[in-house]
Amino acid sequence: MSKIRLAMIGCGGNSGGHARRMNGNTDVQIVGTCDINTDIANRYIDRNLPDLSPRPKAYDDIAKMLDEVKPDAVVISTPHTLHFEQGMQALEAGCHVLMEKPMVTSSEDAYTLAKKVEETGLILTIGYNTPCSANFHYIRESIRSGEFGKLELVIGYITQNWKRATVGAWRQNPILSGGGQAYDSGAHLLNSLCWTVESKVEEVYAYTDNQETEVDINSSINIKFENGVLASMVISGNCPSPGGTHMALIFDNGRIEVDGWGGGWIRVWKGGEALDPPITPEMSAGNPDDNFIDAILGRAEPRTDPMNGIIQSELMDLIYESAETKIPARPKR
Repeated sequence: MSKIRLAMIGCGGNSGGHARRMNGNTDVQIVGTCDINTDIANRYIDRNLPDLSPRPKAYDDIAKMLDEVKPDAVVISTPHTLHFEQGMQALEAGCHVLMEKPMVTSSEDAYTLAKKVEETGLILTIGYNTPCSANFHYIRESIRSGEFGKLELVIGYITQNWKRATVGAWRQNPILSGGGQAYDSGAHLLNSLCWTVESKVEEVYAYTDNQETEVDINSSINIKFENGVLASMVISGNCPSPGGTHMALIFDNGRIEVDGWGGGWIRVWKGGEALDPPITPEMSAGNPDDNFIDAILGRAEPRTDPMNGIIQSELMDLIYESAETKIPARPKR
C-alpha cells in the first residue's frame, strides 16, 4: 500500500512533535507544511524534518497547499479559533483530519464540523493524550461493564505555570485562543472526564479568575452530566509546582485514581480492596498520531471523534456562560 500523504497546517512548537512522530511512521510521507509565511514553514522543516527526502514543500496558503500537493490527510495545530475554518477547508478537499485540542471553540461550530465529517465519510480525530493510553482504556471499559458498580462522582485538578509561560503569546489573546487555561492545558483534564463518562452535559456552575489577564487562568467547575454523574474539576494556571494532575472516579463499589493529563499512573480499589488492574499493551493506542494513521488504514478504531469535540465544546460554552452570569448554565439544544 502506498504511503499516506500528510500535510502539516501550523508550524509552531506543538506541531513539531506531531511532525517528528509522523515522520517516524513508515506508513506516512509528509509532503507539505503551511504557516503564515514560508520562512516559518521552511524553518519548521529544517528543525523537525531535516533529512526527509523528498523535502516537503513550504506554503503560506492552505488552499494552495491542498490543491498542489493533494494530501490524503492533514494535522492541524494552530491557534484554537482557526480550527473550525481550517478543518472545514481540509474536509472539503477530501482530507482526513487530526485536529489539535480543542476541536473548535463553539458548540455550534462543533455540530457543523461533525455534520461535514458524516457527509464526507472522512476521519476526524482530536489530539488528546489520555484516550490513547492503556489506563484510560481500562477505566472506560470498567465503567461500561459495571466492574465497580455505578459511577457516581468524579473529581480532578491540574496545575501549571501557564500564566507566566504564555505571557505575550497567542494563548492569552482571546481572539485566537477562544479562552484561557481551561481551553488549553485544562482541556486535557476536561476531555479525560468527558471521554470516560460518555454523556452530554446537563448543567454547569463555574467560577473563573483571569488573574488580571484577558483570559481565564483559574477555574472551579461543577458539572452534572445527563447520565447523573456529578463532577468537580479545578484548573490552575498560576502554580509553578510541577506534576500537578490528579483525577478520581468514585463508584458505589470502588474507586479509581489516575493521572488525568496523560494516564501515566493508576490506582484501583474494588470495595475496600486495592487491586493490580490487568492493564495490557493491547489496550494502548500508542499516541494520537499513530491512532489517526491506523484509523485511516482501517487497522484500529479512532479513539476520539467529533462527538468528543461536541461534548467538550458544549461544556466550555457552559463554563464561560455560568462564570459570566454567576448562575448555573444549561445547553440550548
